[in-house]
Amino acid sequence: MADTKKVQYYRSFQDDFVESANQSYALGEDYVWVRTGAGAKAARAVLYAVAYLFAMVYGKLALHLKIVRNVHWKDFQGSGAVVYANHTQPVGDVFLPLQACAPKRCYTVASPANLGIPVLGRLLPWLGALPIPADFERTKKFLVAVDRRLREGNCVIVYPEQHVWPYCTQIRPYSATAFDYAVKNKVPAFSMTTTYQRRRFSRKPKATLYVDGPFYADPALSRRAQKEQLRDQVYACMKKRSEMSTYQYIEYRPIEEDTDGGK
Repeated sequence: MADTKKVQYYRSFQDDFVESANQSYALGEDYVWVRTGAGAKAARAVLYAVAYLFAMVYGKLALHLKIVRNVHWKDFQGSGAVVYANHTQPVGDVFLPLQACAPKRCYTVASPANLGIPVLGRLLPWLGALPIPADFERTKKFLVAVDRRLREGNCVIVYPEQHVWPYCTQIRPYSATAFDYAVKNKVPAFSMTTTYQRRRFSRKPKATLYVDGPFYADPALSRRAQKEQLRDQVYACMKKRSEMSTYQYIEYRPIEEDTDGGK
């Protein structure tokens, strides 16, 4: 089979290659991050179970997924955890953490634009989405929700690269800002790295997902230094794991490498 690899050109690591149907979606003034009623809890449990089953089917049939866990989650039953992942699947990144972090429950830090996706967007809050608000006042409520989910012993999933680059095999640089979730709450950090390998009879690759950790910051350091230390540990692990990718379905090149007059 001939290799007809697609090439995407980018100007910066903040470029978007996937946009939702309602990219400008904004949270309503009455948005609630934590619903505590009995009915809400029951609905969330049912939808989460359905999503978990979908994740298993989607992972097997669409991504030909293999998960390699170098973590025993039972060793962290009494602790929350923050899992940092590369962002390479528009649909898969919603569901893969449910498998990778089971039996822990997952809550994912997300852009509000994801809630604007037809049908799926309305379900995301019930599946654990924690959308980031645009204003300072509601950011405090968002952070309270993140802290609560970690105190409950759950996994909070963060995609520090922020933008989905489908099937990207490189780890894009990211800031230490999101590592404050782990430092502030004194919980371990983990990495979750999706890699890609060639399939025998298809151009689309299969995926292998690695879960590694725990990573801890030195509590003797300042809060800023702890965030940077955690970021460096997680980034180094993700970079090393990315070397397990053996096939590029889509190649990403900086725009200056376009020698065909596409500048």
